[in-house]
Amino acid sequence: MNIAKIATSRYTTKAYDPHKHIDTALMEQLQVLMRYTPSSVNSQPWHFIIAASDKAKAKIARATTGPYSGNEQKVLNASQVVVLCSRTELADAHLQRVLEQEEKDGRFKTPEAKETQIRGRSFYVNLHRNELQDTQQWMEKQVYIALGSLLLGAAALDIDATPIEGFDRATLDDTLGLRKRGLASVVLAALGYRSDADFNAALPKSRLPAEEVFTFL
Repeated sequence: MNIAKIATSRYTTKAYDPHKHIDTALMEQLQVLMRYTPSSVNSQPWHFIIAASDKAKAKIARATTGPYSGNEQKVLNASQVVVLCSRTELADAHLQRVLEQEEKDGRFKTPEAKETQIRGRSFYVNLHRNELQDTQQWMEKQVYIALGSLLLGAAALDIDATPIEGFDRATLDDTLGLRKRGLASVVLAALGYRSDADFNAALPKSRLPAEEVFTFL
């Protein structure tokens, strides 16, 4: 696999063919990719909602009207749309659930290893809670790591994708009842296959020169 080739050939899809659908096995691979995305201190402060049916995508599209209407057809015509959510708080109960799963999965060879994990995680969680007071922003950063994994993974599977920040968060959170579940929408990702109307498919990619974005020490 040539990662550089994938990175330089993938692009943000502007129009989807509503008649082309992602194979279930490929979608399952992307779900694994999101689930296994790295996060700071393995906090996993996310939840992913996947809409595949027309009815489900129409719910999400309610948040892409008005000033966000340019994204409505992307949502409606994509094969799947992923709502990447963060938790509204990094609660102790969630962190305990993570710890229990780590223990179940054999992450701790000794009691001391478990205590080391608890101390390390607690330090960073409390740092963001109390000193920096940016826990929500910190959690959203982890969600964007998942988005990056999803976009690269989709390209590796020859699936087109569109990251979408242009939507009404409050409307979507209300439509999906996210706040009641302790969740908040952060970003969307439309997935599927481009249509002939996708003007961006024929345009060259544009990035600043390498010498402007890299410094080697």
